[in-house]
Amino acid sequence: MNDARISPTVLGRIAEYFKVLSEVSRLQILCSLKSGEKNVTDIIETTGLGQANVSKHLKVLSQLGMVHREPHGVTVYYRIADPSIFKICEIVCDRLATNLADQSQDLEALSIFRQTRH
Repeated sequence: MNDARISPTVLGRIAEYFKVLSEVSRLQILCSLKSGEKNVTDIIETTGLGQANVSKHLKVLSQLGMVHREPHGVTVYYRIADPSIFKICEIVCDRLATNLADQSQDLEALSIFRQTRH
């Protein structure tokens, strides 16, 4: 059995990646870009977030290589640089759906103890 250990430095980089994905506004921006390249104004319209907020989060997403920044004249366009982000989100969503289904079944099982009101 291989008992290889991952260095704290590597684990720190992994944690940083997930930390970036833990911000709701960043997820909104990523979802906005899923349909294609957009400029900041387009992202603001799609997400309802403020300009300063969008710009701040785009900088973080760009620094980590999740989005690609491409100037076209005076306008800068952003696009998804790493589509695997959506695979990660899909795995999480599937897990959440399973958890909700399990909770629903648990709640249904508890209904046997509820009194019916007439």
